Order: sequence, then C-alpha cells, then structure tokens
Amino acid sequence: MTRRTWLLFVAMSLIWGVPYLLISEAVAEVSPAVVVFARTAIGAVVLLPFAGRQLRVVWEHRWPVLAFALLEMVGPWFLLSDAERHLSSSLAGLLIAFAPVLALVIARAIGLERRIGGLRIVGLVVAVGGVAALGGGGMEASGPWPVVEMLLVAVGYAIAPRVAAAKLGGVPPLPMTAVCLTIAAVLSAPFAALTWPTALPSVTALGSLVLLGLLCTALAFLLFFRLIAAAGPARATAIAYVNPVVALALGVSLRGDPFTPLIAVGAVLVLAGTFLATRRTAHDAAPALEAGAPSSTGP
Repeated sequence: MTRRTWLLFVAMSLIWGVPYLLISEAVAEVSPAVVVFARTAIGAVVLLPFAGRQLRVVWEHRWPVLAFALLEMVGPWFLLSDAERHLSSSLAGLLIAFAPVLALVIARAIGLERRIGGLRIVGLVVAVGGVAALGGGGMEASGPWPVVEMLLVAVGYAIAPRVAAAKLGGVPPLPMTAVCLTIAAVLSAPFAALTWPTALPSVTALGSLVLLGLLCTALAFLLFFRLIAAAGPARATAIAYVNPVVALALGVSLRGDPFTPLIAVGAVLVLAGTFLATRRTAHDAAPALEAGAPSSTGP
C-alpha cells in the first residue's frame, strides 16, 4: 500500500473510533432518536449531492436498500445510542468488535459457510472469553439489557453485508449510503420530534451531534470508499480491528472509563479472537457469497 493509502487507513481507524465517545456525550442530554436523526440528516445532506444520476440504480433496488438501511443504520444506531446511556463508550466499542464473530456464526447457521476450521473455532472461543474478561475486569453495564442491545447491533452489522452481497452487488456504494442515510433520517424524525429537548443542549452535546454527522458519517464514508478503491475491500475492513482500540483509549483518557489489567487482557482477547475467527485458511471452504457492496465497519 502507498503512503496515501496508509494515511487513509489511519484516518478511518481514528474517525470510526470516535463515534462511541461522541454518542456518549450526546445521549447525556438528548434522546437516542435525536442522536440518530441529527447524525443521519447531516450525513444525507452532505452525501446526496455526490449521488447524482446514480440514484436511479438505487431506486431499482429499493427494497434490498431499505432492508440494508434498517439492518446497517436505523436499528443499530438506535440501539447503540440507547445502550450508551447505560454503559461506557469503551465497552461499546469493544463489543462492536464482536460483530465479525457473530457474522461467522450466522453464516454457518444459514449455510453460507459450509465448514469452519479449527483455528477459527479457537478464535470464536477466545473472543467470547475476551468479552467475559471485560466484565470481570470492571467494565460493567447497568444491567444486562445494554449489553444485549450492543450484541443486537453486532447482529445487524453481521447480517447487513450478507444482504449487500446477495442483492446489492451492482449498486454504487456512495449513492446507496446517501439514500440509506436519508431513509434513516426520515424514519427517525417522528421519534426525534416526540423527544426533542425542551432546553438547548450544551455546546458539548451540540458539537458531538455535528461531529457525528459531518466527521463520523459524511466524511467517514467518503474516505472509506476512497480507501476501498485504493486498498481493496478486504484490507479496508481491517480498520474494524483498530477502531475499538481507539474507542477504548478515548474512553479511558477523556471520560475516565475503568482500565485494569483484566480489561487490557479482555480487549486483546476480543481483537485476537475476532482476527482468528474471521481469517480464512486453505482448509476452510469458500463462502457461498462474497460481499458485493461494502458495509460500514464503524458505528
């Protein structure tokens, strides 16, 4: 990879490690619906002008696009924003790293993976052990439901690429993303209106919402597509192993999230287990579907 490609990779790893902190700051003062609406509306306004005439192709695939939007953005971003009212941004980022593991399990359950080799099974076990270590190390949530919400987020992120692979392989990713953000903004608007804050949020909360929309959504997707073009989809999605570390570092340094030796071990186990579980070897059967349109690897 060239220096420019490496700079894109580093930028994306940092940008998609930031949303967990920003969401945590925003939901302290506004509802999850307002967070989702603000983020998606800003992102849609910025990206739609880049879609141009390609919107016709998206319209021709409107029902799979709708399903993708629900699984990749609407559902996960509502759940993620709600969960972060009750758990730390660090834990949220590390739990999202579990998404590729769930994707493997789901693919095996529905027959898209005909065989999972021994090394990948070891990865599954290691990743699960890492999640357990995070809880035992003091990185706790206020009850089980926020953790369940984060796992549901991971399930959405696991299924959405399969929808893209099966139904959206010929749809240009940038206009599809712009339309998906528009769908998410429209669907979240009524809920945001019902829970709109009665008082003006602080500068911190408003700044977090603006940064979520401009930096972590609009700019992030533009850079992500450039990274895919420069490095290829497989290398581009490797940022999924880096941004949880960024989320952990920001949560610990800026919000005072707990960090103990057991949490450090848990974080390493989650990332190492996810890497092993998703690493294909010569002994593993090829999947029935290869990803077509790229999926977001960030929150």
